[in-house]
Amino acid sequence: MQKIRNIAIIAHVDHGKTTLVDKILHACSIFRDNEQSGDLILDNNDLERERGITIVSKNVSVQYKDVKINIIDTPGHADFGGEVERVLKMADGVLLLCDAFEGAMPQTRFVTQKALALGLKPIVVVNKVDKENCRPEEVYEQIFELFFNLEATEDQLDFPVIYGSSKQGWMSTDWKVPTTDIFALLDAVVANIPAAPTNDGTLQMQITSLDYSSFVGRIAIGRVHRGVIKENQPVTLIKRDGKIVKTRVKELYTFEGLGKIRATEVKSGDICAVVGIDGFDIGDTIADFEAPEQLPVIKIDEPTMNMLFTINNSPFFGKEGKFVTSQRLRERLYKEIEKNLALKVVETESPDAYLVYGRGILHLSVLIETMRREGYEIQVGQPQVIVKEIDGKKCEPIETLIVDVPGEVAGKVIELVTQRKGELLIMEPKGDLQHLEFDIPARGIIGLRNNVLTATGGEAIMAHRFKAYEPWKGVIPGRLNGVLVSMEKGSTTAYSIDKLQDRGRFFVDPGVDIYEGQILGEHIRDNDLVINIVKGKALTNMRASGTDDSQRIAPAIKFSLEEAMEYIQADEYIEVTPVSMRLRKIHLTEAARKVNKIV
Repeated sequence: MQKIRNIAIIAHVDHGKTTLVDKILHACSIFRDNEQSGDLILDNNDLERERGITIVSKNVSVQYKDVKINIIDTPGHADFGGEVERVLKMADGVLLLCDAFEGAMPQTRFVTQKALALGLKPIVVVNKVDKENCRPEEVYEQIFELFFNLEATEDQLDFPVIYGSSKQGWMSTDWKVPTTDIFALLDAVVANIPAAPTNDGTLQMQITSLDYSSFVGRIAIGRVHRGVIKENQPVTLIKRDGKIVKTRVKELYTFEGLGKIRATEVKSGDICAVVGIDGFDIGDTIADFEAPEQLPVIKIDEPTMNMLFTINNSPFFGKEGKFVTSQRLRERLYKEIEKNLALKVVETESPDAYLVYGRGILHLSVLIETMRREGYEIQVGQPQVIVKEIDGKKCEPIETLIVDVPGEVAGKVIELVTQRKGELLIMEPKGDLQHLEFDIPARGIIGLRNNVLTATGGEAIMAHRFKAYEPWKGVIPGRLNGVLVSMEKGSTTAYSIDKLQDRGRFFVDPGVDIYEGQILGEHIRDNDLVINIVKGKALTNMRASGTDDSQRIAPAIKFSLEEAMEYIQADEYIEVTPVSMRLRKIHLTEAARKVNKIV
């Protein structure tokens, strides 16, 4: 019988999860000596590498001594909390990674709480002990307090600690005694993480993750909870709502290294990928053909926000992208919902526009960013919350917002949230932080994260989850300033921008092509102003000495995609192409804007 350990690696953003997985893969000789593997092996898409964050959880497996260790790399970002909760169901223990200088960051708390609540056995890894000013002993005390505050059991509080530097490639039980390898950590995993339980009986396996292949379609990934699953076996798929579908397993794969290998059968306790089952969703159970029994369903948060995706119809359409037609846009969005469970696509009255529903700004922006990199040109509208009518009353999604913040800046956070119709429910000390809980309309969360992080010097940790639909809370103040809108098509000039600097702050540099109706900057007042920054300096035969040298233009403000999504109003679009991102009015001419004014 094969010995199996299933572990998930959890940590705050940038504490070294993915680097540690790299070292484990190298230590267990996954690669040939002459093979070039690079670093951050698991952050395998460009977006993850650029942002330096893990977006999608992935699993790999290594063989150490005679034990198979399945490792699940999880996102450290609270926005992908749903991704983490789901995959923790596959694990029997967690490696909690902590920076030896920064210690237990608030984001660590969110995921650790989930892991402890599921009863998983933790091993603490204090990473980056080669850093200057590191304080491994203090960090150990801090983590013990964190576990105590999160009501860990006696067994969980008795956690082993490993010190080391995953970048330098060593781990040790004593940080003052560096070693030359990371086997101390792997030994701790084998010794302390409970072996995957073997449950005899009829088949039960919950689908907790999915993969997609253009050859075989959707692939179900999960841990076999009970019994044995075999190739070509007839099985029952029990949907989340209890509906039963009879189907058959075509192919079975287990994880080995970075890839999968074909298997004829997989026993309970191991993680496997199943090919051939159609129409499944995450949370469904694959059960015995004759006597199916369902496992408890994983609750997935429903989408609370939508955005209009439409084809690019600006004067510059088709110049920078490969895919510009509505047919291409439709195919791409429907392909995405096959593997991105929290998304939903709804067709509108216009054949060129689709409403895409998601869990939040970051969730939708990752999709937009992925599409632009693939060569799509699209326009997106302002994010809107989903409003329902319940018992004749207009209701909107209310979210429970949890903010952990240092005590001295808690007042600023409460002020920002209450301005957006948030209601403070709980305020209590949580270790060294103030723990705040609010009920807030989902509308109020749009644009809130940047404001809170600015007000708290980046120290606040926000996590929010859908609570319920409640009656409409009234108007939430939006953007205070109007915008500067172009009246001409052409190339911007430094001369015109310089002359108009007292009217507002610009988003474009000199020498950039613009079109009529494009948003060029933010006005100092609350109304929109139409301006001309294409006009050049009138040339005369009288030369004014030194006037050209005196132009002092403030640098243009550059938005990230998320900031732009939070900035625009209902009568504006973001035009996203593989090369550029522009803000524009939906109606490009001033006459059309007056006729179609959005109240």
